[in-house]
Amino acid sequence: MASVMTAMQPLEHIMEELERADGLGALQAASEALCDHYGIDHVVYHWVDSAGDQYGCGTYSNAWRARYLEQNYLRVDPVILGCFQRFHPVDWKRLDWSSKAAKAFQAEAITHGVGNQGFSVPIRGPNGQFALFTVNHSCNDAWWADWTEAHRRDLILIAHYFNEKALEFEPERTPEQSQALSPREVDAMTLLAMGYSRAQVADTLSISEHTLRVYIESARFKLGAMNTTHAVARAMSRGLIVV
Repeated sequence: MASVMTAMQPLEHIMEELERADGLGALQAASEALCDHYGIDHVVYHWVDSAGDQYGCGTYSNAWRARYLEQNYLRVDPVILGCFQRFHPVDWKRLDWSSKAAKAFQAEAITHGVGNQGFSVPIRGPNGQFALFTVNHSCNDAWWADWTEAHRRDLILIAHYFNEKALEFEPERTPEQSQALSPREVDAMTLLAMGYSRAQVADTLSISEHTLRVYIESARFKLGAMNTTHAVARAMSRGLIVV
């Protein structure tokens, strides 16, 4: 599918387009633009909604998607099996590929253009939804370790942006009611989104790190976020903070 976005555009523009997404086609375009921006082979988002239906977007070939569904590879895919038990991002090398079925699955995936390296962010939604945001590439271990270390924070935020949009598209979904953040919570979330450390945020706001922790935890609770990074992503995607 041809992307409606131009190659090598700034990440900020890609995220703005994603924020305006009104369907899976826009998520697909964002996936392709992210591949161009980061210079990697694949970006994939896979969602299982509360009714058990699956959908998603990404840059794997149509042949591989069809083969995956035809063979019901959800049963043996180490990425799905491993991430379903995790709440934190994971490099594929840390998953269990030791079984005969897993090795055969990986070999077939590579013949269909899937890279030998991967990094996946598991995401849980309300009512039992489960999603994975994955970046994938063919390269050596050293290059991949450097690349994921450099972009890990961005990837987590992008994953939650994709998930926010997927939730909007789920049929018969009742919109979530957001609690307003206090001015101090907005300040704290904004500085964190700008890349400040907690110590730097506390110093900028002239408060102790203990007081800052109270603001962050309060904002996280109001946003229904799993952690601070998720809270920042939700606050940005809902327009509660602007960076």
